[in-house]
Amino acid sequence: MSPSLLILGGTTEASNLALVLADRGIRAIFSYAGRVGKPRAQPVPVRVGGFGGVAGLAGYLRDNAITHVIDATHPFAAGMSRNAVQACAATGIPLVALTRPQWHPVAGDQWRDIADIESAVTALSGPPKRVFLALGRMHLAAFKAQPQHHYLLRLVDDPDTPPLPNCHLVVARGPFDVQGDMALMQRHDTQLIVCKNAGGAGAQAKLEAARALHLPVLMIARPDLPPRRELVTPQQVLDWLDHPATDLGV
Repeated sequence: MSPSLLILGGTTEASNLALVLADRGIRAIFSYAGRVGKPRAQPVPVRVGGFGGVAGLAGYLRDNAITHVIDATHPFAAGMSRNAVQACAATGIPLVALTRPQWHPVAGDQWRDIADIESAVTALSGPPKRVFLALGRMHLAAFKAQPQHHYLLRLVDDPDTPPLPNCHLVVARGPFDVQGDMALMQRHDTQLIVCKNAGGAGAQAKLEAARALHLPVLMIARPDLPPRRELVTPQQVLDWLDHPATDLGV
């Protein structure tokens, strides 16, 4: 039986994989969570929205004769990733994650490692600063607890209302470049960057810009996830499809 893949997507890595699979004629469905108003078009069939938890995802896999699942969601989409592990275990369907290696500080970086969003909010206690809150829109409301700061936000979609009372919003879709991010931070007199350790090249420019401008960074660690096989390139996914028993590491 030819494979029929479900790509849990939303990342650049997921889109790159969809292109490779379409070029090879491998059947796949691309699933978006539905959090972006205008998601990128894909060369394979697309579905949008949640599955209804572990049971809903397991039912979807069975009903659509899915043979393999590739979790290419954002590294911080922990709920979806946990559901995928459980649903695939329940159905016996093979699962791999296509994920980005984490970022690591280099000489000149001024990072402070933070465990989670709540810890980042607490870390912002103190006098007012101009903060580049580079987190996407999902967790912005938590920072209403620190209203003394002026927040610079960069989002893919223009929200209906300002996410924070004292903020400047930039609507843009990456990837971004270092010179552009340096200019953005200088234009807004940024004093501190708060971001998630998402990894990958598309959002790395802000860290290089922070290094060049000698700005501190609060770096939020990735959430803990159940053990799973992790791959980093579409070619590794193709190799796994051809040789599923090959141990490519966890």
